[in-house]
Amino acid sequence: MTAVSRWLQKKLAYKFRVAAHLEQALTHRSAGGDHNERLEFLGDAVLGMLIAERLYRALPQADEGDLSRLRAHLVRRETLAEVGNEIGLGEWLKLGPGEMKSGGYRRASILANGLEAVLGAIYLDGGVDSVGKVIDVLFERRLQNLPCQGDLKDPKTRLQEMLQGRAIDVPVYVVEEVSGEAHKRHFTVSCSVPALDRRTIANGRSRRSAEQSAAAEMIDLLGND
Repeated sequence: MTAVSRWLQKKLAYKFRVAAHLEQALTHRSAGGDHNERLEFLGDAVLGMLIAERLYRALPQADEGDLSRLRAHLVRRETLAEVGNEIGLGEWLKLGPGEMKSGGYRRASILANGLEAVLGAIYLDGGVDSVGKVIDVLFERRLQNLPCQGDLKDPKTRLQEMLQGRAIDVPVYVVEEVSGEAHKRHFTVSCSVPALDRRTIANGRSRRSAEQSAAAEMIDLLGND
């Protein structure tokens, strides 16, 4: 048994039938050859479906919106990168010289994509039951300690619900300034609540991110009021 196979069997309690599946899953595009992007695509779909099933069974009273937000939280890049770090995935990824030099094995996107590729490979190698058991191992703690539903709502949604609860009109967002080159825009957005004479301004690399930041600042401002 190879070192990587021992690592996988120890961390995930799974042994590959076809070693080539695992080798491909751990090969980043920068390394050339048969890389893991197709397995990443497959793993993303399998993970989303199985996490959705587990949430559906665990939370019979949750509505579609709550289930969707919880699933998005569990399968987002940041969460997958955390899981990848926990099992030491970065140590086994095959990267090209450039990615190795820049520390790509620590990059969240590469770790998240690599984890999805490994799950896709396990699905191909052992089927849905096998990958389901691995997902249960990887996500056990997170599935048992799900965040509060309200904490998962984005700032714009939370602000709107806060104002509606007080019978106040929805906030107004205005793009105050756009700067930077076409491929590197910088947005300045204001968020106003005319009925309360309150206004916040925030920046972001996209209009959406700037709006979310402005909404978050408004929530803090109204909370202090």
